[in-house]
Amino acid sequence: MSNTYDDNNIFAKILRGEIPCHKIYEDDKCLVFLDIFPVNPGHFLVIPKARAVTLSELDEEIAGHLFQVGHRLSKALRSSGLRCEGVNFWVSDGSAAGQEVPHVHLHVIPRWAGDGFGWKIGPTNRQALPPAELVRLAELLRAQ
Repeated sequence: MSNTYDDNNIFAKILRGEIPCHKIYEDDKCLVFLDIFPVNPGHFLVIPKARAVTLSELDEEIAGHLFQVGHRLSKALRSSGLRCEGVNFWVSDGSAAGQEVPHVHLHVIPRWAGDGFGWKIGPTNRQALPPAELVRLAELLRAQ
C-alpha cells in the first residue's frame, strides 16, 4: 500500500454514502461507525472527512478532534452495558504499521482481561537502550 490517497478506498465510499455503515456519531470533521470485523463487540472507528492516509497529512486540529471524539465516545462505551474493562485507542499510521485501509482511522476497542487480543512483540523489540543513545535520539527528534 502506498501513501497516496485512493478515492475508492472503503472509508471514502462510506463517507460518500456509497457503502452503508452503522453510524454512531457524525460532525463536520469526522464520522464514527462500528467496525464490521470487531476485535470485541462495540469496537468502532473514528475517521476524518479529510482525505489523508497518515496522521501527518492531517491538520493538527482535525487529528486532535479525532482523539477528542474517541475519548468522549469511549466514555459512552464504558457506560453502555457492553463488556468493557478497558479501552485501547489504536492508530496504524502507514502500511509498515499495519494500516490496511489507506485512510486515517482511530480504532476504539473495548477490552477485558482474557479477551485474547494483544500485540506481538518480537525478540528485537523492547530492548533497553544505552543512555547515550537515548540522548542522541531525543536530540534528533527535538531538532525536528
